[in-house]
Amino acid sequence: MGCGVASLKDKRVVVVGGSAGIGFEIAKAAQALGGEVIIASRSQERLSAARAELGKVEARLLDATDEAAVRHFFEAVGAVDHIAITAAVVNRKTFFDVTLEEAHDAFESKFWSQFNVARHGAPKVRAGGSITLTSGISSRKGFPSLVVASAINGAVEALCRSLALTLTPVRVNAVCPGFVATPSHDTSARRKEVLAEVAKLLPVKRVGRPEEIAQAVLFLMQSEYSTGAVVDVDGGHLAL
Repeated sequence: MGCGVASLKDKRVVVVGGSAGIGFEIAKAAQALGGEVIIASRSQERLSAARAELGKVEARLLDATDEAAVRHFFEAVGAVDHIAITAAVVNRKTFFDVTLEEAHDAFESKFWSQFNVARHGAPKVRAGGSITLTSGISSRKGFPSLVVASAINGAVEALCRSLALTLTPVRVNAVCPGFVATPSHDTSARRKEVLAEVAKLLPVKRVGRPEEIAQAVLFLMQSEYSTGAVVDVDGGHLAL
């Protein structure tokens, strides 16, 4: 299209992690723009709840850390136009408190799951399509309790840039959310305190909402001139 913005009407959109939080909002927004949405999650309970709310959507169980399962998933799904992957790191231990096993588990959950989806999903993406990864603000700013997350998010962004060259003409981008209040996050009193403290510091004076991150993902899907980009949606946190 001359304007460089593609429609999602009748496009097949896969959202891995689409049963809750940011992923659910991506699925909801893509559906609203006419996309044929397929959501995947490791939780059948969340899939059922998401399908009940979204209505006409295909829902499939998937553990994205299992490479064989990811390969079989895309073989079953077939040709698609866009893939979005959301994944969170919940480990907030300090450098000397986190165990190596916990660090490995966190990498499996967020980095290797995205690696697997990109590897086996890319051959199924049609011309003009895209893959959107998810990193996080700890890739750019230091946080004593987010040492593992910082390393993982930095790795995701490096992967994005390399895959943009490796997988061309498939476009590969990433969104980098700041602090976002989602159901998947820790709901403890301390977590709420942290979000309140961050909100006071940010220029926008609040933390993000899942649908705001989803809009950035939809932009990257539709913007035919965007690849290798990392889009920050952080309420101005990087400006501090």
